[in-house]
Amino acid sequence: MRTTPDGRPPLEEPHSELERQLINTYLAQTGHSYRALVERTDDEARRLLADATLYASERLSEIEARSHYVHELHGES
Repeated sequence: MRTTPDGRPPLEEPHSELERQLINTYLAQTGHSYRALVERTDDEARRLLADATLYASERLSEIEARSHYVHELHGES
C-alpha cells in the first residue's frame, strides 16, 4: 500500500467512488463486470475497459461543468 512521506495513506480523489460506479454501470449495461474484465487479457476486454473509462471521464466532466455553471448562477467563484 502506498503511503505519504509521513506514513499516512494518500487521500482519495474526490470523485473516485463516483468514477468507479460510472465504470461499473457502463460495464453492467454491456453485460460485463469490472472484476471479470481485468482478469482477461484479450483485446475486447481492454477495449471495454477503455470505453468504460472514457464514458466515466465524460460524465465526470459533464458533472463538473454543470457544477461550475450552478455556482456562477449563484454568484459564487
